[in-house]
Amino acid sequence: MRYFITGATGFIGGEVTRQLVEAGHDVVAIARSPERAGDLVKLGVSVHQGDITDKESMRGPMTGVDGIFHVAGWYEIGIRDVARMERINVEGTRNVLELMRELAIPKGVYTSTVGVFSNTHGQLVDESYRHADGFINAYERTKWQAHYEVAEPMIRDGLPLVIVMPGLVYGPGDTSLLGEMLIEWLRGRLWVAPGGAAYCWAHVEDTARGHLLAMEKGVPGESYIIAGEPATFAEVVQKGEEWFGIPAPRITVSPGVARALAGVLGLVEKVVPLSGAYSAEGLRTVAGVSYYGSNAKARRELGFDPRPLEDGLRATVEHEMARLGIQPGRGTN
Repeated sequence: MRYFITGATGFIGGEVTRQLVEAGHDVVAIARSPERAGDLVKLGVSVHQGDITDKESMRGPMTGVDGIFHVAGWYEIGIRDVARMERINVEGTRNVLELMRELAIPKGVYTSTVGVFSNTHGQLVDESYRHADGFINAYERTKWQAHYEVAEPMIRDGLPLVIVMPGLVYGPGDTSLLGEMLIEWLRGRLWVAPGGAAYCWAHVEDTARGHLLAMEKGVPGESYIIAGEPATFAEVVQKGEEWFGIPAPRITVSPGVARALAGVLGLVEKVVPLSGAYSAEGLRTVAGVSYYGSNAKARRELGFDPRPLEDGLRATVEHEMARLGIQPGRGTN
């Protein structure tokens, strides 16, 4: 089979691409700067210059493929350029799916997120859940728009699209807010942990495998949560202390304190730009929130079977410690 993929240079998309190639498929990808996609070329991927915000740049590469994977998106917390995130996450998705329809591509898989549920308040919800509160950050809002205002209406009009919804995706090379926090912990520089912040953790290899299963077995029009097992961030680093002797943060910031600090930083940001975990949005994102989604449907219908968190996290931590030059029980050398 011949597949077109967006986001092939990213964390999840790169692993989806690798698994497609290993399964014997031909893969066509776009990159804003193809000269920087040497790793994809080495895999045998056909790389074309393109951008999801430029619809016509994708028409040629998408023509004649058997299916598409739309994985590309912009994930960042504490951004100031919200309009750019909207162009990428919302309008970029519209461009890809409109081309899929115009070119009569038989099947597609779109990467949404359990973040469209926002804070699930400790509930392990399924695909039918709809949140009633506001959004905590711009990423949630723009992905919600792409999911419910772009993808689902086009599905109702007959687009043969399957939606997958990862939870927190971890593994070597993760540059997300939580990935940065894990690295700071491994370096011995994370002194404070967010209290109650909870996620469903799945290794990037398992998340990518969920995408391939959705293409192979997923029913067009259906959504599948491909998240892993639930755990708080504090529980994860506590486990790491047991395994590697790197102390978990001894100070836990309560959700109420985090929200209060977010309010203060919101005023500071009017004068001094802040980003990531140190922004008001970053604090709100970890202030006792839970992003929980049940993978029961994906297990039942797709055969999705993510590895235990302990196994995946151990391998990830060992990889990152080796990369950073950290010995068990010590900080950076």
